[in-house]
Amino acid sequence: MISIFDRRSIRHHRDRAAPLVSGVNDVLRDAAERLLDRLDDTTHRFTQALDVGGRGVVAPLLRARGIGCVSLDLSPRMAAINGGLAVAGDEEFLPFAPGSFDLVVASLSLHWVNDLPGALIQLRAALRPDGLLLASLPALGTLGALRTALMEAETALTGGASPRISPFAELRDGAALLQRAGFALPVADLDEISLLYADPLDIVRDLRAAGETNAVALRDRRISPRALLPAALAALPEREGRTEVVLRLAMLTGWAPSPDQPKPLRPGSGQVSLTEVFGDRGSFA
Repeated sequence: MISIFDRRSIRHHRDRAAPLVSGVNDVLRDAAERLLDRLDDTTHRFTQALDVGGRGVVAPLLRARGIGCVSLDLSPRMAAINGGLAVAGDEEFLPFAPGSFDLVVASLSLHWVNDLPGALIQLRAALRPDGLLLASLPALGTLGALRTALMEAETALTGGASPRISPFAELRDGAALLQRAGFALPVADLDEISLLYADPLDIVRDLRAAGETNAVALRDRRISPRALLPAALAALPEREGRTEVVLRLAMLTGWAPSPDQPKPLRPGSGQVSLTEVFGDRGSFA
């Protein structure tokens, strides 16, 4: 398997971010609440959840809903801030028995995984039949302006550019990934969060506080040119006199298969033809 991300660096970044992450709680909580709002669309009552990489935000929200929770994080220090039961472990090698949970919530935590289909398969296995996965990942376009600004500034300064922001998946890939991992009734939809910064340098500070600094395996490990960051930040778009950053979130919903779930009808088993419904129009325009 090709390693796109340096997992050791990811653990280090999250260890370093643990004392700072409260500074970005508002953004992390906003994203988590948008994801957990999907629980209001089902009549299921969940009792035992797995919080994957919630950074001290998801677990309290689950407990406030009366749902028991175990938290998992690659970083021991980040795991410890969740309160309650917490485990330092790897999303790519889950330390849980099959059928341990009826709900898994992974809010902005799976985009640094090298084998995302494999991780989703393990999460599905950790769910009981008819258990629910709620996951959010940054979608293509997230930090797009910053990615472009860094690339153009580095090219102008050095004649070339190295990867400085993680690659993100397209929204249309979300449901396909869930289906490939064996989830039933997969759904992927998009949500956006717009952030405005009076000081564009705070964007970098927030990314560091969230443990989201560059961990691409092929990143340039040399010290960046001193003029790179100021040049890139100065090129970012503004709105209302502030620098704007847009987070595009792919919201994924999938169910562990169960005999009790609705099943699609067998092809050809329909009792009413479209001709009877629409008449003989020749087209549906």
